[in-house]
Amino acid sequence: MSGYDRFASVYDRLTGNVGYAQRADYLFMLLKNAGVATGTLLDLACGTGSLSVALCEKGFEVIGVDGSFEMLSVAREKCAPFGDRILLLCQDMTELDLFGTIDCAVCSLDSINHLTEEADVYETFRLVSLFMNQGGIFVFDVNTVHKHKNVLADNTFIYEEDDVFCVWQNTYYEEDDSVEIFLDIFTENQDGSYTREQESFCERAYSDAMLTDMLEMAGFSVQGRFAELTTDAPADDAERVYYVCKKVTPTGTTGEKYE
Repeated sequence: MSGYDRFASVYDRLTGNVGYAQRADYLFMLLKNAGVATGTLLDLACGTGSLSVALCEKGFEVIGVDGSFEMLSVAREKCAPFGDRILLLCQDMTELDLFGTIDCAVCSLDSINHLTEEADVYETFRLVSLFMNQGGIFVFDVNTVHKHKNVLADNTFIYEEDDVFCVWQNTYYEEDDSVEIFLDIFTENQDGSYTREQESFCERAYSDAMLTDMLEMAGFSVQGRFAELTTDAPADDAERVYYVCKKVTPTGTTGEKYE
C-alpha cells in the first residue's frame, strides 16, 4: 500500500471540502446508536489527524494509526494540545499492534480501498477485531464498485488551492475494479516558481458480499450499511458506503480463504 508521503505537506489544503467536523458528528451518531459513546477509539489510517482531534473533542481517548510518518508529523502538531488523550502510532494497517484493547474503531475516507489484496483486507479486519473488546463497534467507509467504474474510471481531475495545484489522473482496471491514481502536485515558491512532486497509489473496490464475508470471518456482524452521511440504505449508484459492525464472536484466525 503506497503512502501519502509527498502528499502530506499539502493534504489538508487539498481536502478542505472533506468536512471533518460533520464526519465526526456522523461517526459519533453511528457509534452511539450502536451502543458505544465513550472509551478508547482507534482511528485507523488517521492521516493528518483532523478526525482524531474531532473525535477526541467528543470525549474519546483516541489511538491514531497511520502508515505514513510524514502524515503523522502533521498530525502530531494538531494533536499536541490534547496530551496523552491522543496516541499516534506509525503502523501499517495489516500489521496493527496495540498496547491494549479498544472499545470502538473508525476507518474513514476509503482507506480500506487502499488495500488492494483480499488477504490484506481480511487481516486488517482480523487485527481490529483482535484488539477490540467484545461488543465493540467498528465503523468504516469504502468507495463502491460503481464509483470506481463510473466516476473515478479513466478520468482526470484538477484541484487548485491558492499556492497548490494538483492534477489527479486515474487508470481503471475492470478485472478487479481497481483504480491506479497518479498525482502531479505543484507548490508555489516565494519567487513565483513551482516545485513539482509526484505521488501514486492504487485503490480497489470490493463487493458487499466479499466485505461481509471477511467481516464475519473476523468476528464481526454487520449491523447496518448506509449511504454517505445518512441513515438511508445505499442506492445502486452510491459512491461511498458506511459499514457499522459489532464484534460478536472471538477473533478469527488466518483467513486461508483470502490468502
